[in-house]
Amino acid sequence: MENIRKYAEIGSNVAIILVALMLGYFIVGRYLATPNSPPKPVAETEVIKPGTKLALLEVDWSKSERNLLMVLSTTCRYCTESMPFYQRLVERNARVKDLRLIAVLPQAVEEARKYLGEHNLTVDEIVRAAPSEAMVRGTPTLLLLDGNGVVLQTWVGKLPTEVETEVLTAAFSKTEGP
Repeated sequence: MENIRKYAEIGSNVAIILVALMLGYFIVGRYLATPNSPPKPVAETEVIKPGTKLALLEVDWSKSERNLLMVLSTTCRYCTESMPFYQRLVERNARVKDLRLIAVLPQAVEEARKYLGEHNLTVDEIVRAAPSEAMVRGTPTLLLLDGNGVVLQTWVGKLPTEVETEVLTAAFSKTEGP
C-alpha cells in the first residue's frame, strides 16, 4: 500500500512539472519571443486605401460620378454625435446636387430609415450591410468614391472641425468650395 502511495506521489510530481514546463513554453513563446516581422500599425490595417474598388453588391456606383458612402449604425454614439455635420453635408448636396449620398447600416432598412429621419438626414439610398462588407472596420466611416466604385478618400470616426472642412472640400470640389 505504501508503494502505491509513493508511486502516486511521484506521478503527481511529474505531472506538475510537465504542466509547469508546458505553461512556461507557451508564456515564453507568446510574450517574450520576437516576431519575424513587425506588426502593421492599426491605422494601416483599418482604413480602406484610396484606389481600392469597393464591391458592395447592392450599390450601382454608375448612377453618379461621385458617391459618398456613410457607414453608420443606429447604436453608434459617434454616429449620432456626428449628425450635425452629416446634416450640413446633406444641405450642401441639396444645393449643388453633385454627390450621391448612400447610407450603409447593419440594421434593417426600415430601422435605418427611422434613425436617419429622426436626425433629419435625407440620403439617396440606404443599404443594409455590415461595415466589413464595405471594407471598413467600424462606424462612423465616410468613403468618397467615383462612378466605378473606386475609393477616392476615406475618413474614420467622429471628425474634428478641420477634417469636416476637408470632407466638404473633397466632396464638393467639382462644384464649389467648403
